[in-house]
Parts: sequence; C-alpha cells; structure tokens
Amino acid sequence: MTFFHFINCMALSYAPHAITYKAANLGEYSAHWKCVQAGSMYFLVQFVKMLVLATFFPETDNDSMDVVGELLRCSVDLGDLVGLSLIMGQLTVKGPIKFTSAAVGWATAEFMMTRLLPFWTGARGTEFDWIYIQMSLETNILLIQHIVTAALVWLYQSGIWLSLTDTLHWY
Repeated sequence: MTFFHFINCMALSYAPHAITYKAANLGEYSAHWKCVQAGSMYFLVQFVKMLVLATFFPETDNDSMDVVGELLRCSVDLGDLVGLSLIMGQLTVKGPIKFTSAAVGWATAEFMMTRLLPFWTGARGTEFDWIYIQMSLETNILLIQHIVTAALVWLYQSGIWLSLTDTLHWY
C-alpha cells in the first residue's frame, strides 16, 4: 500500500509538469532539449549559490540577529533570476515558448533536486503521512511560481515591460 502512496505522490507532483509541457505545445517546437538545458542551468545556479553562501556568509555562533548578514544571504537568491535570464538568452525560440520551456525545465529540475529523494525515502515508509501530499501540492504551486517568474524575466529582458509601464503611466 505504501508503494501506491509513493506513486500517488509522484503523479500528483510530476503530472502538472507533463501536462504543462503538452498543453503549451512544447513538443511541437522540439523544446525537450531546451527544458533539459534549463534544468542544467538550475543545477549550476544552485551549486554556485551554495558555494557563495558557504564561502562568503559562514554561519555564526552568535544568538543575536544580524540583519545585514541576513539581507546579504537573501540577496544570493537573485541568482535564480540571473540564471533564468541567462538560459532565456541562450534559447533560440519565440518568446512564449522561450519562457515556458525555461520555466518547465527549471521547475522540473527543482522537483528532482528537492522532492524526489524525500518521496522515495518517506512516501514508501510503513505509515501514510500527509506531509508528502502537502509536498506534492507545493510542487504544483512552485510550477506556477516559476512560470510567472520566467514570464516576468522574459518581459523585462525583451523590453515589453518598459512599454507596458509607459502605457499604464499615461492612463
């Protein structure tokens, strides 16, 4: 029965990624390799973020809150936006396909890095636990977040964002 729970969690987590890939017609544009490139960029960005955090922002033993240090640690997360911008600069497809394939690849790589091992070790356990269903639903929300983030990066990168703000400014 626990194997069925594992399969249920995997299907609930990964099916929206596959449905998004099919619904956006990424297969017609041979975007599978582009999604793999975006996933590889995700792995590279996360590795660089870990190195930067470990090298420049070591953990302190103080119990007091260091506001500046915490803000600098949070600024490392801007590496995700830089990575998305770099991968969309490399992809040679039209705009909507560009940000969709980058977002689906990015979200799938994040799913594999953060959720696959916990599902494999925990969802196959001897007892049913709701935390894995919650993790599956969270993966779906993160897919939407990555699509929206990639769309905003694409809009900013292509200059459409500036024309939209100018249009809204006049009204």
